[in-house]
Amino acid sequence: MSTNDAGSTRRKMTPEDARRIQRSADKNPHGNTATTGFKQRAQSAADTPSRRSRRGK
Repeated sequence: MSTNDAGSTRRKMTPEDARRIQRSADKNPHGNTATTGFKQRAQSAADTPSRRSRRGK
């Protein structure tokens, strides 16, 4: 799970995560998720292949 505090954990957006976000936006078309374009960004992130970090090599 992702958090916004100093000890945040990041994980890749999965297609299921994107579908869940899209369903939420579709249920509430006037909410922030629908009106800010987050729905589209979530789908784009889910479609993007993950890239491995090359730090330290």
